[in-house]
Amino acid sequence: MSIPAIITAIDGWVWGPVLLVLLAGTGVYLSIRMGFPQFRKFGYAMKNTIGKVFSGQKAGEGEVTPFQAVTTALAATVGTGNIAGVTGAIVAGGPGAVFWMWLCALFGMCTKYAEVLLAVKYRERNDKGDWVGGPMYYIKNGLGKKWTWLGVLFCIFGALAAFGIGNMTQINSIAGSINGMIDSFGGNTGAATLTLAGQVVPVSSLVVGLIVMVIVGLVLFGGIKRIGSVTEKLVPVMAVIYILFGLIVIFANIKYIPATFAMIFKGAFNADAALGGAFGIMIMTTIQKGVGRGVFSNEAGMGSAPMAHAATSETEPVKQGLYGIFEVFMDTIVICTLTSLIVLTSYCRAGAELGVEWGGNGGAPLVQAAMSVVLGGKVGSTIIAVGLSLFALSTIISWSLYGTRCFEYLCGPKMGTKLSIIYKVLFLLVLPIGSMLEIGVVWDLADALNGMMAFPNLVALLALSGVIVKSTKEYFAKDHL
Repeated sequence: MSIPAIITAIDGWVWGPVLLVLLAGTGVYLSIRMGFPQFRKFGYAMKNTIGKVFSGQKAGEGEVTPFQAVTTALAATVGTGNIAGVTGAIVAGGPGAVFWMWLCALFGMCTKYAEVLLAVKYRERNDKGDWVGGPMYYIKNGLGKKWTWLGVLFCIFGALAAFGIGNMTQINSIAGSINGMIDSFGGNTGAATLTLAGQVVPVSSLVVGLIVMVIVGLVLFGGIKRIGSVTEKLVPVMAVIYILFGLIVIFANIKYIPATFAMIFKGAFNADAALGGAFGIMIMTTIQKGVGRGVFSNEAGMGSAPMAHAATSETEPVKQGLYGIFEVFMDTIVICTLTSLIVLTSYCRAGAELGVEWGGNGGAPLVQAAMSVVLGGKVGSTIIAVGLSLFALSTIISWSLYGTRCFEYLCGPKMGTKLSIIYKVLFLLVLPIGSMLEIGVVWDLADALNGMMAFPNLVALLALSGVIVKSTKEYFAKDHL
């Protein structure tokens, strides 16, 4: 068996029923034990998260404001998965995948809340004075030294996954979307090419890779405060641009909304019936694609976002945990739903002309085609190029932090921050390479490593569920209504 085939097989096993049940089950279990705070306290959570954005939050040395912490985490979660990933799930699993994505997010809010709470509760200061935290720290400080090996496993998977899911796949998507935009305006990215690893690639891809490398380097070497400062400006801008043009498309297709929701709910339990034909999409495929892409997008249970939230200036773990609820809501319920409606309403309007091959593969080009139904080819390609580039750039910035934190933990408290420059330089050098490669196998490897991160984290969440429940009850018992 070839290496690509082995990697694909591992990816299929990692993201199989066991992990999906564990991810969903952890969210359900925590929700029941805490009395479904994501529903009962949703208004309170929104009021004390997004409602406090303009309240003049401040942060000291080695920390960021609560809002900067959540935008850093959102920068990582709101990425190509919200465009290419969601579309891929819909095409492969049918419209019903959206229903399972929503269901997963509703319980994922509680999972992300628990992760963030523990990250703040068990965080530490490193030798630079920065707050550091995440699964490896709440495993070590919450479960004890005999469980340290579990935190080490998480960091190994996280440090490696950052090169895939937070680097090569993202920069490759940026280069591809920009090349597509250039060509849609009559350019010819194939006119100037170079050969890499036996394949011909546009020079423009290398240029994009080098530009992004410089941008990310300037941010990354500025430390956690610069990362927080950049993401708090970048995330709202990219979200507003994508949401604005997405709503324009949806309103233009508004008469197809009822048919779209009918496809989603009918397809959740019978994909072929929803599509009006025998496409051979099984219900297990629909569920797996919906749950898998949902988790992949909002990262609830993966253990990545807590590393960003640990740097917050907020001292109350529960209050920062509320941002976890907002984060999943924004990522999946808002942005992923927007992508789903863009594609499905345009499909209802254009039919076969949209070029959807149900049961096959979908990606950013399909969202571009869906937008083009209303906005035209040039505008559609430009919006996707800009949106995807901003989403992917923000993901690269945040995952550079995640990978660095994992590497520092593996190197130990005394040498971690000193040796982290090695990891940062290597992370940056991979960017121009990733912009030029055909990376189908890299996607599979990144998926697998990302999934492997979840196992240690979910074990820790379940083992520390008593702490989570106690902290939550104590907080809301103090007249926090």
